[in-house]
Parts: sequence; structure tokens; C-alpha cells
Amino acid sequence: MPLLTVGHRGLMGAEPENTLRSFRRAEKEGVDVVELDIHLSADGRLVVMHDTTVDRTTDGHGRVGDLSLAQLRRLDAGLGEGVPLFEEAMESVSTPVQAEIKDVAAARVLAASITRHGFHDRVRVISFHDAALREIRELLPSIPIALVTGESTRTAPERAVALGADMVSCEFPQLTPEVVGACHAAGLSVISWTVNTPAELERARELGLDGVVTDEPELAHAALGHR
Repeated sequence: MPLLTVGHRGLMGAEPENTLRSFRRAEKEGVDVVELDIHLSADGRLVVMHDTTVDRTTDGHGRVGDLSLAQLRRLDAGLGEGVPLFEEAMESVSTPVQAEIKDVAAARVLAASITRHGFHDRVRVISFHDAALREIRELLPSIPIALVTGESTRTAPERAVALGADMVSCEFPQLTPEVVGACHAAGLSVISWTVNTPAELERARELGLDGVVTDEPELAHAALGHR
């Protein structure tokens, strides 16, 4: 049975994460959804980056929030790829997108961008941060949202319902049949990060998950059931 298949930071097992190249690869491989991460630059632009610093994923140094867009543009994010803006990422693919707010301050700017560009029908906003999701829900009442959880996964059902989410994205090792059952009983879809091996995919199916987040093209194909 096919699962909702989310390409993690594009498909970061095959391409430099959170780059246009990675997003296009994910779309080419047929994923249902592309996931990416949002921070604010020093000048308030929505840049796609996972970490709070650029050190791990680029040839630069420093905190994302301390660097201007112009400074970020000069960095190599892998294979000559640059650090993209959220809007550029959206334009690079036609696939639906899960935009994960890493910096709570980005919520208001993201909401404005979604409204300005008419991205409502293609974006689900996701975050670990309840405050960010509350702000998105206030500013964009109809946008779908999902709560992301790690060690707090056991509280996912209650928190997600309180936030008005209809989905949770939980860290794979933290999920139990009890949590999945509680989520489903509350009307929540359950997806999990990060599922990268056949054994993990089999376990995801055993748990009755609705979808998986993956880094790997081959796993994406298996989860999609070769649609």
C-alpha cells in the first residue's frame, strides 16, 4: 500500500540538502511532498537552511540570522548550489511543500509570503515550535499545519489537537503503537522522520503510519509503491 512520501530537505541522501537541486531531484523521483526548512536572514528574508548556522552545510561560517541575504548568496551549499529563498524553492518545483519553521520569528514573514504569492494550496506549515504554529493558525486560518515532535512525541496527540493541526510528523524511534493509535483516534494523520531503510519502512507499515519522510530515492520509490 503506498504511503504519503515526503522528500527530506529535498532528497538529501542524494543531493545537497535544502538546495534547488535537491528539491528538483525529489520531484523527479516522484515524491508526494518536498520538505524544507525556514530561517530568517539578518535582513529578514526567508532563507532555506536547516541549522542555525551555515557551517555544516556551506563553505561559510556564522549564524544564519547574523548574515544578510547578500552574504548568504556568496556561499556554496554543495556542488555549486546557493542558499535559496523560500520563494525560489517554491518556484523550482510544482510539488506540494512542507515548510518547517525553525526560527519562530519567521512565522509572520512566512505567512505574508504565502499570502503574497498565493501559495496557500501548495504549502503545509510544520514546526517543532507550538508558538510558531499558533501564529500561523491565527494569520492563515485555513492553511494546513503539522506539529513536528522528537522526544516529546508521546504528547503529540494532545498538542496537535490544541494547535488545530491535522497531522503530526514524529521522530521514528519515538513512535509506538499507542501513540499512533491515539493520534488516529484524534483524527490526526501520522508521518515519521526519518525512514531510510527497508526495515524501517516495514516497521512504518506495521505501525500503520500514513506517511514517511525520507532522504533516499530508493526508499521513496518503495514507499510510493511504484505508482
